[in-house]
Amino acid sequence: MEARRDVFQAIADPTRRAIIGMIAEQPVNVNTIAEQFDVSRQAISLHLKILAECGLVEFRQTGRERLCEAKLDKLEEVHAWVQHYHQLWTSRFNSLKSFLEQEELESKTTGTPAKQPSRQISKRKK
Repeated sequence: MEARRDVFQAIADPTRRAIIGMIAEQPVNVNTIAEQFDVSRQAISLHLKILAECGLVEFRQTGRERLCEAKLDKLEEVHAWVQHYHQLWTSRFNSLKSFLEQEELESKTTGTPAKQPSRQISKRKK
């Protein structure tokens, strides 16, 4: 039995993200999806297979049409991961902002200019 692919693998490719965008609101047949891209039908089938292995797409046969339906609940894993780092970096930037504001306030009250970051100019050999 083949291991399921990771959701992050699926969204790493811009074509797969575009496919998810196409089918997010309503199921779309495979031919309609393939017509929207300048790649072979076989390439689109491979992208759809990867999306299905990740649990982001399910196929449903309706008459002669094969419809692709998005299962976006799988993107919660991505959302949680991104949210964690969003909070981490927001906290760090807020701390930096507070530090810089405190430095500016101290320089105004003491009458000395705030410390400027040192800049080193490197000499390159030609």
